[in-house]
Amino acid sequence: MASPKICYACKAVLPIGDFYKHPKSADGHLNKCKSCCRIHAAANRLKNIKRIRQYDVERSKNPNRIAEGVRRTREKRQSDPRYMHCHNAVARALKNGALQRFNCERCGHKKSVAHHESYDQPLKVVWLCNACHSQTHKEMDAISEARRELCA
Repeated sequence: MASPKICYACKAVLPIGDFYKHPKSADGHLNKCKSCCRIHAAANRLKNIKRIRQYDVERSKNPNRIAEGVRRTREKRQSDPRYMHCHNAVARALKNGALQRFNCERCGHKKSVAHHESYDQPLKVVWLCNACHSQTHKEMDAISEARRELCA
């Protein structure tokens, strides 16, 4: 087993697996643990959010990324038919006036999308902007992962 390593940022003694690999480092791993790297990356993103969002917009136009998005969407539609049923039900309800779009319920942004807590209730939605919608799914995934770990 590899020896533990000290993170220079948080000073914690951690197993080598808690450090990202880096070929130019003496032991082949960064000197900052994964948790500290994530915190640093999130802070950097917030500090430079306008520039990074512009970069994200340009990057999303890359043909390879577009093709990957199409592939993931097809995969999602095939994995759970309720997904498309709910998506279409919301679109129809918005068109015929049975459902009204609201600002993001988390941050108040005017441009919002429908988020389903459950695909069993097609018209029960929460209105979220793209950023908050993405964050909501990250939080849901983290909760699911924690439950899996507890049950394992």
